[in-house]
Amino acid sequence: MPTTTYREFRVVLQRIGFRLVRSKKHETWEKTLPSGEILQVRLSHQMGRGIPTPLFHLMLRQAGLSQAEFFALLRDS
Repeated sequence: MPTTTYREFRVVLQRIGFRLVRSKKHETWEKTLPSGEILQVRLSHQMGRGIPTPLFHLMLRQAGLSQAEFFALLRDS
């Protein structure tokens, strides 16, 4: 699996409708689903730095994405 950066993860979150709600020590991104469920993902401010694999998979789960969906959205840039 290629290393994904925090900047790339931000791009994908914006594409699927997440919005930045807090930017302190870490950024908090949120998206409200039609069912009323709120998805929340926290990101580091380290833009170009690679995301460790276990953290990347955790962030995918928080965003409700599969790895294939993530890379498809990233590729469409």
